[in-house]
Amino acid sequence: MISASHAVYALRLPIVFVTKYRRKTLTPEMLDALREAFAEMLADWRCTLIELGGEADHVHLLVSIHPALSISALINHLKSASSRRMRNRFADHLAKCYGKPSFWHRAYDVGSVGGVSLDTVKRDVEAQGTTEKPRKAAQRPPPA
Repeated sequence: MISASHAVYALRLPIVFVTKYRRKTLTPEMLDALREAFAEMLADWRCTLIELGGEADHVHLLVSIHPALSISALINHLKSASSRRMRNRFADHLAKCYGKPSFWHRAYDVGSVGGVSLDTVKRDVEAQGTTEKPRKAAQRPPPA
């Protein structure tokens, strides 16, 4: 949990970016460069890169975000800035894969993850509006 002046939060998002045309362009060196780039960019937005993994045609990020952020604005920034950095740093490699200055597919996948299971959240939501059950200690008869 992160504590701010008026909120305590734990917002974690798994994000997936796929390369344009799902081409297998990402090398281990590029994945390392993306890890550094995403960590730096996220820090500028009051976010944290928890984990990054990927294969030749996609990357998975696990990100902790600040509650004041627009997720779509953050994602668009991450994609455009990382694309620009990769095209500048790995221009020769990417020129073989793409005729135009492309890198990421325009779509992305994002979800939400918390510290509890989905079943726990469902139970809590379903329990809203029900009467509170007495605690077990209150149900016991007093000692004689």
